[in-house]
Amino acid sequence: MRIHNILLKAREEGRDSLFYTEAKELLADWGIPTAPSKVARNEGEALHAARSIGFPVVMKILSPDVIHKSDAGGVFTDLRSEADVVEAYASIEKSLNRIKPVRMDGVVIEQKLSGVEVSIGVTRDRQFGHVLMFGMGGTLIELLKDTSFRLIPIESVDAQEMIKEIKGFPLIEGYRGEKGDLESLKGLLLKVSHLIVQYPEIIEMDMNPVFNAPSGSTGADIRIMIERK
Repeated sequence: MRIHNILLKAREEGRDSLFYTEAKELLADWGIPTAPSKVARNEGEALHAARSIGFPVVMKILSPDVIHKSDAGGVFTDLRSEADVVEAYASIEKSLNRIKPVRMDGVVIEQKLSGVEVSIGVTRDRQFGHVLMFGMGGTLIELLKDTSFRLIPIESVDAQEMIKEIKGFPLIEGYRGEKGDLESLKGLLLKVSHLIVQYPEIIEMDMNPVFNAPSGSTGADIRIMIERK
């Protein structure tokens, strides 16, 4: 399985985190859906990727030096034309010029998703071990702090309880014609739990946002930290 090789490569290079593209590969190998995406190394490739994926698209900076992409001006979430892509690419380059030294390896062009934004995270507590978090996603997670927690591993009943415990659950269950998919969320929480059991060297994971729609749950952003050797 590629997951072992991805983790091994990062550790051999002395890194404590996976590159964004590595994190997406890892999730894909574990059967966790993420937004369709393409890496673009320059403006021309970004335009080609956007045309290939289909508008609207999201653009994210690809840099090993930037953890919080939004804070660095490295995320554009609703690009609806080629002109938008050109403008966003130039804006990201301009933002990085203000915070050098930062290496820019290009950008990731992703399909724009829709649905209820939730988040799934993992941390490792020194006393209790790995802890799984579920909550509302996007910027709301920091503002509302609407979250639930369980120790890993979890069972199906735990996943369901975690989802129902948060105050935002009515948005998933159905509100004013909008609703998500409870079963896909339960499955996603279980998959993350099983992943950590299998690969305990993953010490932190942040999937935010995850878009939960009637068609299922899809991760739109991912960050994975690993234990160094």
